[in-house]
Amino acid sequence: MDRAAFYYPFHLCSRACLEHLLSRYALLHFRDYMALQLTPMCGTMAYPDRISDHYSDLYAHGHIMQGHNVSGLLSAEMGERLDRDFGDCDWREIFHSALRSEPRFRRGFAERGEDTAQFGSWLDERWATYPMSLAEVCRMSCRKLDPERALAFEYGLMLVNTSAALWYTIQLCQRLALEAATDSPAHDRLMKRILTRDRLPLSIYLWRQELV
Repeated sequence: MDRAAFYYPFHLCSRACLEHLLSRYALLHFRDYMALQLTPMCGTMAYPDRISDHYSDLYAHGHIMQGHNVSGLLSAEMGERLDRDFGDCDWREIFHSALRSEPRFRRGFAERGEDTAQFGSWLDERWATYPMSLAEVCRMSCRKLDPERALAFEYGLMLVNTSAALWYTIQLCQRLALEAATDSPAHDRLMKRILTRDRLPLSIYLWRQELV
């Protein structure tokens, strides 16, 4: 067993997931927290912890590699990739369906992701086809918004965080010759859509905890 993988889309995972993936891979890579800068005055935030803070034993024994930086300004090339996702009807439908029906997916955006009511403002089907681009999200971040546009901005931020996490995963896996591994079925479906649409070669693996 000499394969290595990159865990996505988050910078942390559960102990059960970690132990399962380490039974499959000799080494697991983790990104650092993702804090994206949309404009000089606005960006997303994340708690600056690392996987080694939670599983120091596995890190000490060399089973985990961390420190892959995915924070800061998005490049023009990355922006084009995000816009490709935002304009993809199939990708958007997968995203919106997961937001509506999968607590595991919603937990990536809020601590109370189990509570569907918290996301009630974005569960209407119209959001699946709401026109969105990275440039528009950036513009909205700089303005005082009416309630409707404020909802659009928050929905756009969820799209940005999801798409960016997937594309950074693809970049790092290609650069380091890694497989991509996750325990999130929704992100697995979103990743498969990108790889199929853009004809990108990448080995991916989904751990379905309920089957273990």
